[in-house]
Amino acid sequence: MNDRSTTTGASRLGGADLFDLEIIRKYDKAGPRYTSYPTAPMFHAGIGARQYAETLERVADSDAPLSLYIHIPFCNTVCYYCGCNKIVTKQYGKAAPYLELLLKEIDMVADRMGGDCRRLVTQLHFGGGTPTFMSNDQMRAIMNRLRERFRFASGEEGEFSIEIDPRECDGDTVRVLQEIGLNRMSMGVQDFDPVVQKAVNRIQSKEETLRVLNEARRHGFESINIDLMYGLPHQTVETFDATLDTIIAFSPDRIALFNYAHLPHMFMPQRRIDEAALPSPQEKLNILEHSINKLLDAGYVFIGMDHFAKPDDELTIAQREGKLYRNFQGYSTQADCDLIGFGVTSIGYVGGGFFQNEKDMDAYAEAIGEGRFPVFRGYQLSQEDHLRRQVIMRLMCDFALEFEPFEREFGIDFREHFADGLRDLQEMVADGLVELRDDGLTVLPAGRLLIRNIAMVFDEYLQKKKEGTSFSKVI
Repeated sequence: MNDRSTTTGASRLGGADLFDLEIIRKYDKAGPRYTSYPTAPMFHAGIGARQYAETLERVADSDAPLSLYIHIPFCNTVCYYCGCNKIVTKQYGKAAPYLELLLKEIDMVADRMGGDCRRLVTQLHFGGGTPTFMSNDQMRAIMNRLRERFRFASGEEGEFSIEIDPRECDGDTVRVLQEIGLNRMSMGVQDFDPVVQKAVNRIQSKEETLRVLNEARRHGFESINIDLMYGLPHQTVETFDATLDTIIAFSPDRIALFNYAHLPHMFMPQRRIDEAALPSPQEKLNILEHSINKLLDAGYVFIGMDHFAKPDDELTIAQREGKLYRNFQGYSTQADCDLIGFGVTSIGYVGGGFFQNEKDMDAYAEAIGEGRFPVFRGYQLSQEDHLRRQVIMRLMCDFALEFEPFEREFGIDFREHFADGLRDLQEMVADGLVELRDDGLTVLPAGRLLIRNIAMVFDEYLQKKKEGTSFSKVI
């Protein structure tokens, strides 16, 4: 789809180019993160197990690669800021029956795809929850079954990753994860300040985090990401600066700097957070501005939204070459694969449709036990959806659009087809966020932090106000 690189010097940007306080205040409203389009509020119960089974059969012989996602829902403690789909328990025995359900679901999918799926798996991600809630032997069992039923690319070609809680991982676990073929790791930190950690119920020392990071490097993990979060209770520019100093000294390949969205009406654990302790809107912006400047000064490249990477990282190279993609795992170097989700609540994108598994463990288990795919809702994309999905994808990844490739592939006149959206961009053009030309558009430095706002003008459902408003703010 993308004929050439449209990225223009992301690595040369300075913090002052990215951060315009007046503009950010003007556009700081709620909006989707666009890990999918259409977004999850558009999913409906008219898509279920039958449609999923038919789709798996239809795509079985495709030449396109596969991406697999495995959801492990368990955590042994609750982090109050968390909005993930999880089950908080200290009963590690719950992992065994869940493992059996996962193995059955893997077999069901592989059987439906012909029994011996020859499509190449180039991407795998374990998410949660806390994936290492599973024991080393249980992780081996999952990977053994996946490799029995699917054909995997080599470690040099594939991107095989796992989310890690350093409090739930030791050197032996890191060794096992490498042995079973994982080569990328993402570690949650959020903040090292002890007052902040106590307020969000995540006590995690620098020492245990560095220990796991060093073990990952020693065992050859090719890319390590660390997650940080701004906007948590008791955070200030000064306290978060100390965390940034530590992370920069750790020198991870990638850093994700997430905005804490306080939505206690949606996420019950957040009700335990003292709202009076949250930083003011101004202080939150100050933390963000300082963090951006500090990470850029340390040599990291702003990839997009809330992601930074080293200049020689695969994400940076992929963006420079116009080959960056987004899916439910965020930014990715892999092509726009079919994504198959396994486990409770997981979401897949297969054959032009989204399919989500049951959120309730009992309902998920009942379906698997009866030999039914546990899909309870989804969405089948129309031709118009595919067009807008591609437009939003390229905006989020390239910060630019060339109109001609879309006109050639979809048989449209871009300016005519998106007349309403381009008209809505005029205010952003006037504010210096976007440069609009006859043959395309470029997101200017001040617009990069607000890329979600720019993408929203091409979101047909958002423009028609069919979607809900339960999105986080863009900053």
